[in-house]
Amino acid sequence: MKLGVAVLGVGRWGVHFVRNFLEHPQTELIAVVDSYEDSLTRCQERFDLNSNKVLLTTHWEKVKRLTNLDAVVVATPATTHYSIIQDALQSGYHVLAEKPLTLDPAECLELTELARSKNLQLLVDHTYLFNSTVTKGQEIIAAKELGDLRYGYATRTHLSPVRQDVDALWDLAIHDIAIFNYWLGESPIQVQAKGQTWLQKNSVMPISSQPGLADMVWVTLYYPSGFQTHIHLCWLNPDKQRRLCVVGSQGTLIFDEMAQETPLTIQQGYFAQEGENFIPQGQSRRAIDVEKNEPLSQVCDRFIQNILANKQDNFSSGKVGAELVKVLRALTTSLEQQGNIINL
Repeated sequence: MKLGVAVLGVGRWGVHFVRNFLEHPQTELIAVVDSYEDSLTRCQERFDLNSNKVLLTTHWEKVKRLTNLDAVVVATPATTHYSIIQDALQSGYHVLAEKPLTLDPAECLELTELARSKNLQLLVDHTYLFNSTVTKGQEIIAAKELGDLRYGYATRTHLSPVRQDVDALWDLAIHDIAIFNYWLGESPIQVQAKGQTWLQKNSVMPISSQPGLADMVWVTLYYPSGFQTHIHLCWLNPDKQRRLCVVGSQGTLIFDEMAQETPLTIQQGYFAQEGENFIPQGQSRRAIDVEKNEPLSQVCDRFIQNILANKQDNFSSGKVGAELVKVLRALTTSLEQQGNIINL
């Protein structure tokens, strides 16, 4: 017997959920929901969906009445997540939610508790946590191949898409924060953010009282261990970068998505002191072999296997989603205060 799945929201990312659940051997796509008819039409044509087998509708209420529905994927705008996910869980459906889970950490925890109380799955699509390269990086750090960890840095820039509902911070930062938290095994205790706005100076985010959607943001995260990381985010930069690094006493681990053949490398090297001089030693570069996978496919499969096994999984759970949203909310406060350090 296959699990019946409905996908809510088939925009730029939602269509990939449609593809994955159409291909998954243990699921049947039974409904697609989107508020725009054009999006439904494009999705139907792209995947040659049979409207007699897959309900295509602009109304979630119609989907709730389907007797063969087991699980819901929520890939709608983040501002709608809380009400939709709450309704889906109250109706008895497992939920896979696009990140961020909601825009409020308290709401995230409320939904997590609701899922637990009803013995339902609530998994958040923090896709990078399911990336085999990121998993390998965590193993390298855990094995202390870098020596004593010192600091980290990341850059996530491109030219478009420009969001009109959230700023570059909320659009981009969650990926790198999730990776750093996973690699370090801890969450920030202080955060700081500074940014600039050029394109949408009068727009206001739902969680902010101040106008302007920042196009560029500099983020600093302070961890309990003393580790600090600096992140550069911008959607107004044609120099596309997806690069994240952790520096240790014996070398630097580099995750560079733009280097498709060798996305994970270790640049090794350290200093030997001779009198007052510091002499570089042991310099080399080593590419790390990583078995490639499609992270989103792993997300979808993890969700389905947890349902079938009735297994509560803390990996990329609602609790993890709440922690990341808490960091983003604190960064927004810092951004509004022109870079004040905010305690978590």
